Amino acid sequence: MEHLARLTARVLQASGAVIALPTALSAGAEDVEVAGSWPPGRPTALPALADFLRRAARGDEIVMTDAGAVMPAVAEGCPACVGVPLRGDDGVLLGVLAAFDVRTRSWTSQDLRDLEDLAHACVAELRLSAGRQPRTRRRDARQPRPAAANESGPTPGEAQELRSRLERSELLLRAAELLADTSGVAEVRSTVSDLVSGDLKPAYVGLVLREDDAALRRAVDATRSPVPLEDVLPRYDLSAAWPSAQAARENRIVSVPDRLTLISSYDPQTVAVFDAMGLSSAICVPLPGTRRPTLGTLIVAWNEAHEIGLHERTMLTAIAGYTAHAVERALYLDERIGVARQLQRAMLTDLPHTPGLELAALYRPAASDDMVGGDWYDAYPLPDARPGVAGRAPLAVTVGDVTGHNMRAAALMGQVRSMLRQADIDQADSPAAAVAAVERANEHLRTGISGTLVHAHLLPRPHGRWLLRWTNAGHPAPLLAHPEHGVESLTEHARLLFPGLAPADGRPVHERLLDPGSVLLLYTDGLVEHPGRDFDEVTDRAARLLAQATCQNTPLPPLLNLLADTLAGHEHRDDIVLFALRVRGAE
Repeated sequence: MEHLARLTARVLQASGAVIALPTALSAGAEDVEVAGSWPPGRPTALPALADFLRRAARGDEIVMTDAGAVMPAVAEGCPACVGVPLRGDDGVLLGVLAAFDVRTRSWTSQDLRDLEDLAHACVAELRLSAGRQPRTRRRDARQPRPAAANESGPTPGEAQELRSRLERSELLLRAAELLADTSGVAEVRSTVSDLVSGDLKPAYVGLVLREDDAALRRAVDATRSPVPLEDVLPRYDLSAAWPSAQAARENRIVSVPDRLTLISSYDPQTVAVFDAMGLSSAICVPLPGTRRPTLGTLIVAWNEAHEIGLHERTMLTAIAGYTAHAVERALYLDERIGVARQLQRAMLTDLPHTPGLELAALYRPAASDDMVGGDWYDAYPLPDARPGVAGRAPLAVTVGDVTGHNMRAAALMGQVRSMLRQADIDQADSPAAAVAAVERANEHLRTGISGTLVHAHLLPRPHGRWLLRWTNAGHPAPLLAHPEHGVESLTEHARLLFPGLAPADGRPVHERLLDPGSVLLLYTDGLVEHPGRDFDEVTDRAARLLAQATCQNTPLPPLLNLLADTLAGHEHRDDIVLFALRVRGAE
């Protein structure tokens, strides 16, 4: 009961939930003994909660309260309550299931359907508990008393039916719980396949989503072996003669119990596809949408004739409802993440042509689709710069990482990038002065930007050399490969960017003279920081790869891909930015 109460609160996204048994609902009890949880610090509402539970126990339907409308004491403790009596098949009261919230809210129709599903699971478990109760053992006062006509509990047939109900209810609860945690369409498809495959044992589980008003697209499960149909026909018309298209088009369950029905109801192409996949029967359940009647179709198919019973139909309809909610949330998240990705990529610089230098950059988003970071790189000629030595002009370069993995981090990254560029217009003589100007603006405007960066100026010098002047605000140390002296880690740094923590005496500036053939590598922490791997060892490996590529004069783009593939792999959990420049020498 404790588990079911916690699950009720989680599924309904409520502050808490309780299950009260009949002995705790007696009229003379001042309080109720319940399984579940009550928000701390609200003892004054407990007597009123007992009254609400007794009121729910007297009826046969779901009972709700609105803030202040019923029982002011309950409204004071939790403005919203909803409860349903738990009754056996013979009408005997087994208890009350109730959920409550400490905030004002309205219970949706989906909340009430979920509560009914949970109530069925509670009833099945309570009746099974009564059947398991030993006859020689004294019945606990808090255990429901079974009907007098069946004092020893349910018969074997009834017990089997109860177990079947409980299994179906548990599947629905599992579906609600697992699908609520999905974050993308691909994950929704994989989760639905796991849920349905375990209980119904179909030969195929598919999910097709409406791409627009005229087409359906198959959602692919990347965790399973490819399905030929999904590769050959990933998209098809909503008007097509397919059971799945018919279900989405007509917003109703379409059942194909056997091959004869398939032949008599659909065209030869549909029959040929079923035969090629070894399928003989299927049920197609529409996914109910909030913005349009259907989002698509859940397809469950078997390799033999399969008559869909009432319980299976009901269960698949409920799973389709949970799937539809998950799909809508996943599409919304995908849209937001897509916008953030576009925003992030739009702010990544097209590298300028710089005589005397070879430039290359690489950005890779996190492998997890819902991770949008604040990593960025930038490179631009310093303003009003007159041609330097042999026609070469000064250059500013930056690699940074704004704290966070969401759209806000991407937006703040754009702000700090723009502020740094503006600061370089006024503070072109020093990279540290430009960073300090950004910190002052951050503090004054209260933008709340925090993170790390390396900001550098490259100034041309005679004989094809360049002077590197940089300041490091808590960022991973750049690596500098000398053509004849190995790789140097530029470890000099100061504290990171954080409101109110700017160094009182200003940021230091460091210098190195870069000879022709030198390669400078800037990167974000996603390249070298990985769970279970030593940071220094990964950094040392990056230095060895950089040294080898410098000696072999490897072009910079393949070098950056090699570093990302070797050190981070394809399942990296953070965004990665790499920026490299090579001194070409005099031209």
